[in-house]
Amino acid sequence: VDEPEVAGINGVEWDAVELASQFMENWCYHKPTLLGMTRHYETGEQLPADLFEKIKASKNYRSGSGMLRQVEFGKIDMYLHHEFDSSKETPMQVAERFARECRVMPPYEHEKFLCSFSHIFSGGYCAGYYSYKWAEVLSADAFAAFEEAGLDDEAKVKELGRKYRDTILSMGGSLHPTEIYRMFRGRDASTEALLRHSGLKN
Repeated sequence: VDEPEVAGINGVEWDAVELASQFMENWCYHKPTLLGMTRHYETGEQLPADLFEKIKASKNYRSGSGMLRQVEFGKIDMYLHHEFDSSKETPMQVAERFARECRVMPPYEHEKFLCSFSHIFSGGYCAGYYSYKWAEVLSADAFAAFEEAGLDDEAKVKELGRKYRDTILSMGGSLHPTEIYRMFRGRDASTEALLRHSGLKN
């Protein structure tokens, strides 16, 4: 893209801006990739196999709770910026209501988490916090394309990698991100891969 205003992440809608960075994280759980980029800083020794297995085993620790937490934060953010009516309830009451809806355990009665939720007030994510979770959907589904091609089939991974580069990475904000994603994946994103990668579905 030749125009700076739509190059890179410029002009990319907020809910797709994290796709590229989150996509790369998936490769850290592919053993050949991780072993290919890790060495002991003094000895040059490769990452021990048992340590890789520990990393892999810890990946989905409390992933269900983590997902519910992100859904809760997204709902609070969207409600406060879109529907909130101060004549009916306080921001703290909104936060408590969504906490009760999304958590397995009831919230601590003196919790004031909202006071430090800077992302949605001064961090640029006003009414956009949901994009963290949506970016995970996109990144997991994009990585699933590589899984389907065969992560250990170097030729297919390279071919798909070029397609990923030429669409997701290269086109910036020149087209709507949904169009660009369809160009890469051939369809809209699905939540299936994220649920599977999170250990919440087989």
